Amino acid sequence: MPSNRRHFLKQLGGLAAGFGAASTGLSFINPSNTPEPGIAPPPLFFTISLAQWSLHKKLFAKEMDNLDFPAMAKNTYGISVVEYVNQFFKDKAKDEKYLAELLKRCNDNGVKNHLIMCDGEGEMGSSDAKVRNEAVENHYKWVDAAKYLGCATIRVNAFGQGSAEEVQKSAAESLSKLGEYAAKTGINVIVENHGGYTSNGEWLAGVMKKVGRKNVGTLPDFGNFCIKREGGAQWGTKCIEEYDRYKGVGEMMPYAKGVSAKTHDFDEQGNCIETDYLKMLKVVRAAGFKGYMGIEYEGDKLSEDEGIKKTKALLERVGAMIK
Repeated sequence: MPSNRRHFLKQLGGLAAGFGAASTGLSFINPSNTPEPGIAPPPLFFTISLAQWSLHKKLFAKEMDNLDFPAMAKNTYGISVVEYVNQFFKDKAKDEKYLAELLKRCNDNGVKNHLIMCDGEGEMGSSDAKVRNEAVENHYKWVDAAKYLGCATIRVNAFGQGSAEEVQKSAAESLSKLGEYAAKTGINVIVENHGGYTSNGEWLAGVMKKVGRKNVGTLPDFGNFCIKREGGAQWGTKCIEEYDRYKGVGEMMPYAKGVSAKTHDFDEQGNCIETDYLKMLKVVRAAGFKGYMGIEYEGDKLSEDEGIKKTKALLERVGAMIK
């Protein structure tokens, strides 16, 4: 947002002046993020992972296969931790031969599996108990697949129809049941701010309070804060009401078991236009977070390849400024 960007550049400009450099954004920092000879890059308080959705256009177009993802993450982007999306191997959750091949490719490339993002498995927040229970049970296979692949977590949705209070109650019941099943194999169940009620940070934090399980938490996404769209649609139409992203992330961070670093567009200095990353990473750091931060580029102006690289550079550059 423009006001946030002005605030961001003002802060960074002051830092640059202190170093005797130009006062335009991040110009005093090595723009390529390549360490000077003999100087190690400063450590980050988080570990960068790559969310598979960053490559969804290639995957949907069959320009790459799900099995290629681990090697691409490591060899193209230098990222050793990955986050899958179940849409790209939807019929393989119980296919042990397929999962074994995927795990082999991870091991061959020194890649760690972190989570599986699960969509299309039913409404966890439905007011209909039968629908709700089916949705919970539909996720069991993904818990088992995550365990097989060495993941720590699955990400689910908490959608439903009804009032905020009704959906919150139903979602909490579903997450409690799924969390109980997942706990048997040491898997976490997390909910992302993903539209509707779930993009209201206070509402989602309220769900977590109702669940009260250590293995059930959140996946704060820097960009998914549209709580109302034209026509009441979940996706696709114009957003007409948005929750404050910094407030929302702050409300979800006490329950976070991962963070999604969403980007769409960048300015000439490589800064994210829609999110003030310095401000946002300070929110994350203030919560004591030290886990995985998944790159999730979702823009249209750059190629997926460029978007991933720019997001990685942004995380490294701004992350190094926060102690």
